[in-house]
Amino acid sequence: MMQRVRCLMVFSLSATINLSATQVLVAQEISKGAQFSTKSTSNQTTQETAQTSESSLNPDPNPLQLPTKPDEIRLQATQAITLQEAIALAERNNRDLQVAALTLKRSQAALRQSQASLYPTLAGDTELGYERNSRDRLDDLKYLAEDASPTGTLSGRVEISYDLFTFGRRPARIQAAQAQVRLDQFEVDRVQRQIRQDVTNVYYDLQQADEQARIAQSSVTNIQRILSDAQALEQGGLGTKLDISRAQVQLGNAEQELIEAQTQQEVTRRQLVQLLSLSETADVSAADPVQVAGDWALSLEESIVLAYRNRVELQQQLAQRTIAQQNRRAALADRLPEISLFGNYQFLNEFNEPFGTLGGYATGARLRWNFFDGGAARAAADQQSANQAIAETRFAQTRNQVRFQVEQGFKSLRANARSIQTATAALTQARESLDTVRFQFQQGVGTQLDVITAQSDLVRAEVNRLRAILNYNRALASLQRAVSNSPANPISQPSYP
Repeated sequence: MMQRVRCLMVFSLSATINLSATQVLVAQEISKGAQFSTKSTSNQTTQETAQTSESSLNPDPNPLQLPTKPDEIRLQATQAITLQEAIALAERNNRDLQVAALTLKRSQAALRQSQASLYPTLAGDTELGYERNSRDRLDDLKYLAEDASPTGTLSGRVEISYDLFTFGRRPARIQAAQAQVRLDQFEVDRVQRQIRQDVTNVYYDLQQADEQARIAQSSVTNIQRILSDAQALEQGGLGTKLDISRAQVQLGNAEQELIEAQTQQEVTRRQLVQLLSLSETADVSAADPVQVAGDWALSLEESIVLAYRNRVELQQQLAQRTIAQQNRRAALADRLPEISLFGNYQFLNEFNEPFGTLGGYATGARLRWNFFDGGAARAAADQQSANQAIAETRFAQTRNQVRFQVEQGFKSLRANARSIQTATAALTQARESLDTVRFQFQQGVGTQLDVITAQSDLVRAEVNRLRAILNYNRALASLQRAVSNSPANPISQPSYP
């Protein structure tokens, strides 16, 4: 009987082991299949999520849409976006950029209009009418003793004409229109680069507001710990009510600073939404951590030369100069003759006559010469000469501004780089000092005033390092803008961890 029980136990144990092993193998196969399925659908899920997120941020396609119900402007859940996503949204939705693009389309249409003068024009007109004036009726009654019926006529003309010689007026207007197109293209580029810098600066402002809110919250938490320690020491006979009162005052001040920091955080979020021209219900936050954005590998002189070569503001002044030159050329051409060729065909049919439809034609050349215009052409040319001088003066002014912007950004970048190192060392020392005085206070050796002072020093050190990093990033974005380099594509890779 005992041997039978032992055999049953051994058999049961072996069956359990085999079953467990089988379950493990099946579980491994299921896990492998799930992993494969997850890998195959992860990219699709990520793309769908990104598309859904972007669709909820995009504004209404109707620019004249005006919400009338509170539900239409109630904010949805806050979405965290990166700096690159913010720049992409601004380039797609920003109203100023859209206006610049529409202005470019308008100038392109104007260019096509001016280029149409290179081709001949074909026009025609037709007239159908009935005429019976009083003189004809009187003659009929006087000489024919009868009142004839009205005369019906059908007439028309088709004419082709071409301006053969305009003495520079036509090419000047075409070249002025081409320069205007270039000018508006430069304006689109300028607005796009400026929007990138504006979005970058506001994004850094939001990062600073987020971090200041975090620092304020951390300060409240630390002072609450100081208050708890003071209360515990007072209960143990090692502290005083003055320590508790001082900690309560510090806690109230810290909570007030937290409220102000959170309010600034909310305002900066709305400022970013407005700059990105997002949906009425969109609310965003910064997803990127605060860190050094990169380094600048060029010298000051190389940066200035690069800015002179890339800045579209300088090219815009040259385009303005070209427009003035061509407009002056066209104005002076108004005093010169204009020769055109023409050819037409006419037909006439009087319904009361038996001759039917009669046709005729005419060809020839026309000469048009405005001998005297009271000095209008010369005055128009003088205006364009002044516009040319203005463009040249503004070119020199813009060149000086570009150099100053590069120098300002370069020096600010170097100064903030040194500030980061100093602030980082000060922050490390402030943390160590706070830990030391807090331990001494808990042991009854130090004073509460030492702890509060160390806590204030820590908050100041954190804020200083935060400002140093973000000011460095702002200076880098400003320098990149000064040389017309996109903030989304820095010249050099970050050299900081």
